[in-house]
Amino acid sequence: MRMRTRAAVVREPGKPWEVTDLELDDPRSGEVRIKFAVSGLCHSDEHIRTGHSSGRLPMVGGHEGAGVVEAVGPGVTRVATGDRVVCSFIPACTTCRYCSSGRQNLCDEGAQMQTGLLSDGTVRFHDDEGNDYGGFCMLGTFAERTVVSQNSCVKVDDDIPFEVAALTGCGVPTGWGSAVNVARVAPGDTVVVYGAGGVGMNAVQGAAMAGARRVVVVDPVAFKRDSAVAFGATHTFATAREAHDAVVDLTWGQLADHAIVTVGVLADDVVSQAVEIVGKGGQVTITSVGQTGEDHVRLSANGSLVGYQRRVQGHVFGASNPLQDIPRLLGLYRDGRLKLDELITRRYTLDEINQGYQDLDEGRNIRGVIIHA
Repeated sequence: MRMRTRAAVVREPGKPWEVTDLELDDPRSGEVRIKFAVSGLCHSDEHIRTGHSSGRLPMVGGHEGAGVVEAVGPGVTRVATGDRVVCSFIPACTTCRYCSSGRQNLCDEGAQMQTGLLSDGTVRFHDDEGNDYGGFCMLGTFAERTVVSQNSCVKVDDDIPFEVAALTGCGVPTGWGSAVNVARVAPGDTVVVYGAGGVGMNAVQGAAMAGARRVVVVDPVAFKRDSAVAFGATHTFATAREAHDAVVDLTWGQLADHAIVTVGVLADDVVSQAVEIVGKGGQVTITSVGQTGEDHVRLSANGSLVGYQRRVQGHVFGASNPLQDIPRLLGLYRDGRLKLDELITRRYTLDEINQGYQDLDEGRNIRGVIIHA
């Protein structure tokens, strides 16, 4: 049996998001149907739309979302009908090699993020012409309803607003974890964050919470630089050169301990700038993704890495464990220690999704959210 749902889809790279009606299958074994209340507008979905990242098309977009479980399939134990949940963009099966060793962000089920195929190798969205649609990250939160694996669901308490919960499905743990879990910022460190969007702002929060003495933000948009101060930035600059000169002065030539790259689209010049700003034993943490097929790390081993013993580290999801870290971050929010409401700049309807991404691309938002009807 199927039901109808509205969804924002991408059929081919370079075309705008299209809002259409799709058929949605009932949940199968281990799956649940969710009615979304809120979905976040993250840049990763735009990478699929623009073709910067490869993906199986056509596809329903969206990988940040929170809502209510409407129905469950056979064998579901993690959640029940009526539960309020956030969807983690990385599933956590708890039994694969990576989950069982405390690295849920590397769960084997995440292998189908770009295809949207569920565990049985099929999808749950279909159009009237018989075309099959996967959901981005096996979710598809740009649909009013979707069917996902129970392994993508994390229960949230009744007092947590859906708008806040949705952002913890990707942007908040990815940014916060970039500083806390991956860079392992320590008290007294100097940290430079390149890009102060929805992910970068949480890297700023994470670095400040970890005790960094200086949190330096580089972003060309004045609105984002000004906002970053409220999230814990101690210094802000419009250009990498200004930031480099300031860090040289602030550290008496020792340079930064960490650089965290969270720009919307990764480019090799940003990586080079980040490497140049960290000193001996420093680490560059790369959170951003760039265009598929391009090289983004081009460095002289002798001049940039070996002599200074620098490290360049990539990661997924801020090395966060969704079943542990999403509730932990929401607990910090509840205690007033983590700013999440302040991340949301604008709210959109599903029909306004292209305007939302235009606002993101033009630097008007820290994070926009879709409010599902």
